[in-house]
Amino acid sequence: MPGIIGPSEYSQEPPRHPCLRINAKASFSLSLSLENMGAFTIEPFNAEPRRSDLVSSYVTPVDFFYKRNHGPIPIIDDIERYCVSITGLIDHPKLLFMKDVWNLPKYTVTATLQCAGNRRTAMSKTKTVKGVGWDVAALGNAVWSGAKLADVLELVGIPKLTSATPSGGKHVEFVSIDKCKEENGGPYKASIPLSQATNPLADVLLAYEMNGETINRDHGYPLRVVVPGVIGARSVKWLDSINIIAEECQGFFMQKDYKMFPPSVNWDNINWSTRKPQMDFPVQCAICSLEDSNIVKPGKITIKGYAVSGGGRGIERVDVSIDGGKTWLEASRFQKAGMPYIADDDSSSDKWAWVFFEVVTDVPKNAEIVAKAVDIASNVQPENVENIWNLRGILNTSWHRVHVRVGHSNI
Repeated sequence: MPGIIGPSEYSQEPPRHPCLRINAKASFSLSLSLENMGAFTIEPFNAEPRRSDLVSSYVTPVDFFYKRNHGPIPIIDDIERYCVSITGLIDHPKLLFMKDVWNLPKYTVTATLQCAGNRRTAMSKTKTVKGVGWDVAALGNAVWSGAKLADVLELVGIPKLTSATPSGGKHVEFVSIDKCKEENGGPYKASIPLSQATNPLADVLLAYEMNGETINRDHGYPLRVVVPGVIGARSVKWLDSINIIAEECQGFFMQKDYKMFPPSVNWDNINWSTRKPQMDFPVQCAICSLEDSNIVKPGKITIKGYAVSGGGRGIERVDVSIDGGKTWLEASRFQKAGMPYIADDDSSSDKWAWVFFEVVTDVPKNAEIVAKAVDIASNVQPENVENIWNLRGILNTSWHRVHVRVGHSNI
């Protein structure tokens, strides 16, 4: 597409924060710190913040928002020439320029995006999985601004709350300028149902701002899709085209990745066609104020983390245990400082965003601290990772466990 370039190499990557943990694409976890690496990088760039940095702010700073890439970061060489083609099973195809997007009503949505592989490293300890090794921070909560996709589609003659076009279009495919080896050098692509795309209440955006500033290159400049409540793989960055199609996108990341299989499936017997592409993410939480095997001082400690559920489902409660799950404490929950969190009240809460939780308590000398969340549909995280193990290591929503020892650190 004119105005945007998808590089074939990594010489023009944007700068990143030195405290990010770089995660290599491999069948095992490899985490490194930029502080100790000099100019060396692992390509493509995939990184997450430290746990403590992740929960330092309800709105995740752009620098600490996880980076998930499949190739070199695209480059804009002429913003005035950049446009998105809207084609497919419609009567009025259109080239959408940035000025067209800016002329539409601007909406702002606070939404948490989460990689489907979040917490994959812990799952790989049960049995080897394939994919980038993530700790608990492959997600972030941002304030996204842009045009609603429902308004954009009206420009090509698709009314709001439409499930099918007269020509048989039932899905909206997003195609990136980003080229990736999984597509044999072709573009990254994904799709959502047309009924979701045309529903204003779904809050699907073509976003050009993140946290009140122009979205940066790492996160999709100049224009990206944001699909709240859905795994991050469907929120396509560096948008090149929008296609109205009859069936789901047939791209690699819709048909041969990001599908949830049972523990019995392996690489010898897998049949990708037996599962639908993953969309909503399940209820999830993680402890972020502590690393595993921390030494903590005697006295009360603060246990803090995040909880989130897909599909706009709020968090009903978060339970925390200091004895491995034998007994439980209910954590306090909050989003904005000084404002009580009410799970099903959209007027006071951000329905697409995470919730922070906190418990202050004494802990025994050697403690296994556990956290689990329950959403407003009474979905609860499973106790054991073994029960949800899958060969791609996605959707590890098992109870999050951290081991601590009470003592005096020499640091």
